[in-house]
Amino acid sequence: MEPTNSSALTLKKRIHAGEQLLGVSVPPTTQKGRLEDIIASGPYDFVSTDSQHTAFNEETIVAFCEMAAEIGIHVQFRIKHTRLTYLIGNYLDLGPTGVEVPQVETEETVDEAVGNFYYIPDGVRSWGGRTRLGFAERGGDHVAYRKWWNSTGVLWIQIESLHSVSNAHILAKPGVDCLSFGPMDLTLDIEIHPNHPFRSVDDCVKHVLKQLEGTGTKLVHRNNTSDTRQKYIDMGVPILLELAR
Repeated sequence: MEPTNSSALTLKKRIHAGEQLLGVSVPPTTQKGRLEDIIASGPYDFVSTDSQHTAFNEETIVAFCEMAAEIGIHVQFRIKHTRLTYLIGNYLDLGPTGVEVPQVETEETVDEAVGNFYYIPDGVRSWGGRTRLGFAERGGDHVAYRKWWNSTGVLWIQIESLHSVSNAHILAKPGVDCLSFGPMDLTLDIEIHPNHPFRSVDDCVKHVLKQLEGTGTKLVHRNNTSDTRQKYIDMGVPILLELAR
């Protein structure tokens, strides 16, 4: 199914146009009425759902993505583990509009993620999956569908350590739409490195923002609560992700 609301189809373009965007994290078991209420409360431009720290099955993700498509909202799906980047194409076949890869430390992981996210000529994603976003409407023309997906799907690489913060410019490769922050794991890393020059998550956010200047990659920060929204907007963070209220 293809989203009925054009905003879900143009989120990638809005990201690269530098728009201020706001997302919300919701469990994949969220019901349609509840999801509509959450989206309206932001209002939110996209939703994120998780499998890294949440029990899930593929049928649940398919149903959630189909429901989100009916509403017309972009779904960003965090996969279970860094080492499962080879399964990104399989995850996308379930219907999300984008994928987030957690705990990324190396350029090699980014290369594998990009390769499995995009169809040729931008990647090596395999053709298949009847529950892919937009397949019912566009799947009959594989050339047109590939081009559409490559200009629609959104890839996030999550940085959750001082090492990845310091090397954000290396991870921000072509094909990576966003670097997303994992503030809790990053906080734990800061705590065990008391002599590191970055003493807070905010220090790291500022450093990554500087590294991304002039690149095609944007920063996503999990500010979690709406009361911190303006603070991070003022810092120059273009995309924020909050928890559902």
